[in-house]
Amino acid sequence: MTQIIVLGATGSVGETAFKVLRHDTERIAVDGLVAHHNFDRLWEMGTTLHARWIGLTDPEAGKHLERTESGTPRVVVGMDAILDEIAQSPAQKVLGAMTGFAGLLPTLTALSHGKDILLANKETLVAAGDLVRKMASDSGSRIIPVDSEHSAIFQCMAMNQPISRILLTCSGGPFRGRQRQDLAFVTVEDALKHPNWNMGAKITIDTATLVNKGLEVIEAHYLFDVPYDQIEVIIHPQSIVHSLVEFVDGATMAQLGWPDMAIPVQVALSWPERWPFPQQPLDLTKQFLTFEPPDTKTFEGLGIAREAGVKGGLYPAVLNAANEEAVSLFLSRHIGFLSITHIIQDVLDEFKDNRIPTTPEEIMDTDHWARNRAWALSHHYQS
Repeated sequence: MTQIIVLGATGSVGETAFKVLRHDTERIAVDGLVAHHNFDRLWEMGTTLHARWIGLTDPEAGKHLERTESGTPRVVVGMDAILDEIAQSPAQKVLGAMTGFAGLLPTLTALSHGKDILLANKETLVAAGDLVRKMASDSGSRIIPVDSEHSAIFQCMAMNQPISRILLTCSGGPFRGRQRQDLAFVTVEDALKHPNWNMGAKITIDTATLVNKGLEVIEAHYLFDVPYDQIEVIIHPQSIVHSLVEFVDGATMAQLGWPDMAIPVQVALSWPERWPFPQQPLDLTKQFLTFEPPDTKTFEGLGIAREAGVKGGLYPAVLNAANEEAVSLFLSRHIGFLSITHIIQDVLDEFKDNRIPTTPEEIMDTDHWARNRAWALSHHYQS
């Protein structure tokens, strides 16, 4: 039986994984579950899935844990203790679904101990793609994507045939079709109303700025070793076609499905097998599928992110950190919506380091610098 650790168990992807894991208890056993501070939900998940241990990354959240006296599951608190558990765990797979840069160290720890990574945390690959790929190669670990778009590409590329380009689909977010001047006064509530997907706040804002699709372009570059000029983004408002791959003979393959993370999660868990899963069939006679080019003038985030990816080295780490900080400032209503990409561009413009990082410390130092600069520059954009 395969054993797994789930990082980010109480987030949107983690909740989907919980449903999948409950359905496949005969094939997969849960060794550990990790969340930031939602202990009540984590405990419920841990007891339901018979996890050996559960972990909270927030030390403050671990101060009142009366229910741990039973010892099942065992509770650990703090990142250092969680990293120790990951290193010692017999689990062969780790589902990386923590939000943002926080997923970096757990992912690197799992890789250093030869565990396969089922990757839903794109920020880890964006910030540390070169290091992640090297560690995976050195340890023999596999990286299997869980993002719906990259899962689709992964499945299409399983034919192992030469390709001419990847077509990464994008819903267009809640503001598709609007002009830039229309976005000056949109609210947090407006930006959180994604038309198709139910996701966490940070990634939902990223889809509104199209920074998320830029991060996914970088992720695709590292996952599939494809040059940036062979990765294109197309707007597909219905979110039924999750991405496409065009082969050198002109044939194009796509993976279709409902905008639901259950299948990408299960594909990553079961690959190279495919397991049954109860889901409403997709009736194409009732679907009207459309495609259009992205509006990169209105939504500058896509171009900014792609440019950082092309520069490479530590630039994607700067991009990721500045974006996380700017999104946090927007969600706390300190800056306006358009200021998110302004801050990201300003921080990238200040950065002048072309090194390819070889250690986690280099990436964390860069992340720290970029966050500080984003916060400092935000005073010019106070809403």
